[in-house]
Amino acid sequence: MNLRAILFVLLSPLALVAADLPGKGLAQHPFLYAGEWDFRHPDQTMFVVRDGRVVWSYSIPLKDAAGEIQEYSDATLLSNGNILFARKTGAGLVTPDKKLLWNYDAPKGFEVHVAQPVGLDRVMLVQNGNPAKMMIINLATGQTEKEFVLPTGNPAKQHGHFRRARLTPAGTLLAAHLDNNKVAEYDMNGKEVWALAVLSPWGAVRLKNGNTLVTSGRGFVREFTTTGEVVWELTQKDVPAIKLYGLQEASRLANGNTLISSWCPAGLKDPKNWPGTVQVIEVTPDKQVVWALSSWDEPANLGPATCVQLLDEPGLPENGKLQR
Repeated sequence: MNLRAILFVLLSPLALVAADLPGKGLAQHPFLYAGEWDFRHPDQTMFVVRDGRVVWSYSIPLKDAAGEIQEYSDATLLSNGNILFARKTGAGLVTPDKKLLWNYDAPKGFEVHVAQPVGLDRVMLVQNGNPAKMMIINLATGQTEKEFVLPTGNPAKQHGHFRRARLTPAGTLLAAHLDNNKVAEYDMNGKEVWALAVLSPWGAVRLKNGNTLVTSGRGFVREFTTTGEVVWELTQKDVPAIKLYGLQEASRLANGNTLISSWCPAGLKDPKNWPGTVQVIEVTPDKQVVWALSSWDEPANLGPATCVQLLDEPGLPENGKLQR
């Protein structure tokens, strides 16, 4: 073991040696990266990484003018270079030159953690609160073209309602009910057409094979058939050398691998213990880790992981072609 590796072990006893992690670190893929609750800094920042270095970033204050905490809980880089994001206190669309093209402020007592592009001219938001609802908004006119109410377990505790929901190719809404311990699918009239019991689901995405990939804050990812059968699963026992925390986003890649973000504040409250933890892993169908990212220092102190979009995946993000 070289001197760098020895020092890494001494300074970060909870983590693997960075040099020993699978893959090429920041150079493995070009990617968009954003996370929640990096309270080490007065600003929250999302990053675009290409060729192993940060080429673009965009920051918002940790607290808005009203003192409300802001956090990146959803983000997508579109084919035209703009980035759509949810920030808890609302949502926005920012250009590559950091001009805010569109902004949505959630009403007091409500939160927005879901922002999905619908083409280049519309956005789907899920707004937590009493009542929680799905909205499709025209970016040019600002008009809400479609909305319906979503049920919640505790209407008064909006922070625990939803972290991820997605429109499906069938024109339905797939929503992870964090406070109801279920994933449910709704038609555009708000009628539930399918549901599945899952403990603490953070995200759910409909795969091209018709199955549903679900992440849980309890540290697992599962792929379910339409009848609820588990056909693939990743848990801590499958990756014993890498500590998993709150698993937030999972994406199924075109090559069949699965990309997973692991949000370390779920298990490590003291930020001094965050450096050295693995933020992102890519695993093959047989659960071999081909990439494990731990980037907590220069040239890229990325912070806790929530949203990770690989930019070398085929398909237009705004047309629902990515399985994320």
